[in-house]
Amino acid sequence: MAVSQWCALMELRQLKYFVAIADCRSFSKAAEKVFVAQSALSHQIAQLEAELGIGLFHRSRRGVELTDAGARFFPYAVSILRQTEEAIASARSGGDEPSGKVVFGLPHSVSNALALPLLREVHRQFPKIQLELTEELTGNLIKQLRTGQIHLSVLFDDGQLSEFTSVPFMREQMYLIEPSQEVRKARSSITLKQALAMPLILPAHPHGLRPLIEGAAMKAGLASPPVFADISSISILRTTLLAGLGRTLLPLMPFKQEIDAGLLVATLISSPTLERTLALCGSGLIPASSASQAVGRLTLDLVRTLCTSESWPGAQLIE
Repeated sequence: MAVSQWCALMELRQLKYFVAIADCRSFSKAAEKVFVAQSALSHQIAQLEAELGIGLFHRSRRGVELTDAGARFFPYAVSILRQTEEAIASARSGGDEPSGKVVFGLPHSVSNALALPLLREVHRQFPKIQLELTEELTGNLIKQLRTGQIHLSVLFDDGQLSEFTSVPFMREQMYLIEPSQEVRKARSSITLKQALAMPLILPAHPHGLRPLIEGAAMKAGLASPPVFADISSISILRTTLLAGLGRTLLPLMPFKQEIDAGLLVATLISSPTLERTLALCGSGLIPASSASQAVGRLTLDLVRTLCTSESWPGAQLIE
């Protein structure tokens, strides 16, 4: 059955219940979230499944999971609910000024540079937009963008973003970051071969940086780096480095404060250089609201300002 036929049969209430169950992975928790009795929620989902002629959930002792059909249906359900909410918000706004909620995902290693400036600018320029920032591993951000849980996200462009709308906007140079007490002599740069020969603390798979580093090693004909520990949390990694327990390969911004204070030392990787490309991404299936479009344009303008003012060191703007 086509999606348009499905939409003609169902009620918005049923879609709301369906999305709540998918998010909570529990009928009882979803019932609490949408403030209805569990029996009423179960009845509505049973009606929806009967109308569609498909099962939407696998039920087990461990909880509830989407079936393959349910997973395909999920982004469309989110899209319908989102567009309904945005239509109501637009009607109530009484003007052309963008309004509504925008959920924006940021990788851990980007939030230190972008989160606060973006929050300030959205509040200043678009007071009717409610911006929600979420900080996650890139693997989680990809899943949330795919299923419509977030509207926009900064992702690393590894050539695998074709399912999303994406605008590459920046290249960030990578550095060897190490405790100052471990550096006997300051260096202006270090070769990729030298950097990858050191025991390193790196993010675990599927964090976007790990495949980037391993791919660069393979391309240069080098062995994969010896990994001392897998740490995906920037805060835990920062604590580990300050304790003198290792080195890592990352851009400057996540540790700018500690580098400026002389607690950590950053050495540029060269011969060849190691860099990552950042892209602003949106769903390839769910139409962007006027609010998310406005936040997207603002983000690209803000990045330009941060780069030209050198507030984002180690970054090169992509025109």
